[in-house]
Amino acid sequence: MVSELGGSQISTLLETLPGIANVLRSPVADALSSIIRSAARLSEFNVADADELVKYATRRGLLGQEEGDRLLQEVHLAEQRRVERAADREKALKLKARAKAKTVRPVKAVKKKAVKKAAKAKRR
Repeated sequence: MVSELGGSQISTLLETLPGIANVLRSPVADALSSIIRSAARLSEFNVADADELVKYATRRGLLGQEEGDRLLQEVHLAEQRRVERAADREKALKLKARAKAKTVRPVKAVKKKAVKKAAKAKRR
């Protein structure tokens, strides 16, 4: 027969076995700490953490189901826009690099520069 651990038994277990707290840590606690780190810009935002917190809040009655769904939809749309903007920036950088590589100076400009260099060298 399986028995559930009581609060005092869990506390005793956590004190007795160092490191066990990390194993038994709740996904909600992990999500909360990750969200706090991303809010402080110490780490990247993870949509899965937002999902976990909204599900927790919905289960506990802190958020209504409709409100939670709307919030998650907003988060997913914002994340999609962020990904699209990052892809657009990457594409623009590639095009800029490609255009810069293709830029060729006119022959006259190259000759003028060479003539000026030669003139400076003679003066010395």
